[in-house]
Amino acid sequence: MSSFVGLTDLPDDQRLLDHVHPRDWSNPRPSGRYNLVVIGGGTAGLVSAMGTAGLGGKVALIERHLLGGDCLNFGCVPSKALLSAAHATHASGVAPSPDDFTAAMQRLREIRADIAVHDSAARLRDAGIDVFLGDARFTGPDTIEVGGQRLRFARAVIATGARAAVPPIPGLDAVRVLTNETVFALIERPSRLAIVGGGPIGSELAQAFSRFGTAVRLFDLAPRLLGKDDPDAAAIVARRLQDERVVLTLGARLLRCEPGPGGSGVLIFDQGAGEERHDFDAILMATGRRPNVEGLGLEAAGVAFDKHGVTVDRRLRTSNRRIYAAGDCCSKYQFTHAADAMARIVIQNALFCGRKSVARLVIPWATYTDPEVAHVGLGFDEIAARGAALTAITVPMSGVDRAVCEGDGDGFARFHVDRKGRIAAATIVGAHAGDLVGEVSLAMTHGLSMGHIASTIHPYPTRSEVIKRAADQFNRTRLTPFVARLLRRVLRWRR
Repeated sequence: MSSFVGLTDLPDDQRLLDHVHPRDWSNPRPSGRYNLVVIGGGTAGLVSAMGTAGLGGKVALIERHLLGGDCLNFGCVPSKALLSAAHATHASGVAPSPDDFTAAMQRLREIRADIAVHDSAARLRDAGIDVFLGDARFTGPDTIEVGGQRLRFARAVIATGARAAVPPIPGLDAVRVLTNETVFALIERPSRLAIVGGGPIGSELAQAFSRFGTAVRLFDLAPRLLGKDDPDAAAIVARRLQDERVVLTLGARLLRCEPGPGGSGVLIFDQGAGEERHDFDAILMATGRRPNVEGLGLEAAGVAFDKHGVTVDRRLRTSNRRIYAAGDCCSKYQFTHAADAMARIVIQNALFCGRKSVARLVIPWATYTDPEVAHVGLGFDEIAARGAALTAITVPMSGVDRAVCEGDGDGFARFHVDRKGRIAAATIVGAHAGDLVGEVSLAMTHGLSMGHIASTIHPYPTRSEVIKRAADQFNRTRLTPFVARLLRRVLRWRR
């Protein structure tokens, strides 16, 4: 196994390392003050560094682990490669074999290594960025130390990301535990997989492993999956997972783990009827994320932080006016696209006296189960709090011709709009929902209403018609009885 957690000694993983943590890399010698020093080489850090360098700034980037961050190495890229292979296996209608999983994991490693060139140390260096591999630590309000060298900065960005949060279940250290950082290093398919956590990661991987033939049981203390999403959307995903032989054990307290024979384990839980036992070969913890703030010397820099991460204002500035933060280390929206957007705000505010506010961002999210669930705008609880001020408009996918033609009408689009047709929130469930929600995000970002969407021609037959139909449905709600009577009179007059 590679010295880097989550990677193997296989050729494609070593090819990945050649890009994102070259073994023969020599840190440059810093000279003068940097316009920007970035700590962390994930999405937020890369965008901050490349954007500043592209504008002619003097930039340094420090990464202690793997450039590309979770997205490239242990998140978006490998998970979507695995989901794609699982979908193809499921669509084939042929019973999966262990070799199918092994081949999918090999393909995953190839894809990840191919994409890694975009986040590579060499590419950053060629863009004029000083890349330092090692542990960064603030030594003062405008200095950082890495590898025995001191860097001085006018501005700095903390973009250290987050890691898997593993709850303190007694006995967990005695069994085979996987997280998002280690699950993609698997070579052989586990026969029995227990998954703890019914959020996006747990739901996606439960479906993927089940489609490869693993016996999957998913546990969560919550009474339903996808607690941040519309309950009707979560119910559709739950039914699909159960149809595909995933056992859902919800509302369950996890009491302890015990080792079993041959490296297996036993999870003891209580779902309300006393202690029960479940045997597994591996247990995947998909129980949220914890910000990386330890060991950075934040106290020396006067940067406030707590268990939720680095403390920032709406302009992403920390308690040290020279230092900003972006991405998972400071945001409740732990998505690659959110980190990208936040980094762009940092560039404007830190370097050019901008006044951009993170509170104005419209941030969609998607869960890539089959069917997908995408959402943008107010959360479910916030929608309920607005009550009668919002009207819900729902269009089932079964009424969209393209979905019917493809034999997959499971899902819906639901909009929550005010009296003027402005969108407060939207949920889309169905194939390619993550692609469809972009149109809604555009409308919300620029203050466009359902009326604007209704007046836009959508190609036929496509799934995007579900959005157009929802907009048409809103327009019909504006046809009051008085207006209807008036229109009838006009039409009679024009006969």
